Amino acid sequence: MSTKPAARFTFLLDPELKQQFEELCASQDITPSQLMRQMIKAQLQQHARPARPALARKTKG
Repeated sequence: MSTKPAARFTFLLDPELKQQFEELCASQDITPSQLMRQMIKAQLQQHARPARPALARKTKG
């Protein structure tokens, strides 16, 4: 695991979409941040850009 602090990723989202996403995450017993990290890693893999181990953090699930 990297010793660097985590980077913050901020973006705007429709409030209703945010609420639905938070409910989805709660139903899967995962935080929105954990699911976002998983989705970003999946996109990187799908497009042949695997997350570098030094930057990857352990996520639940």
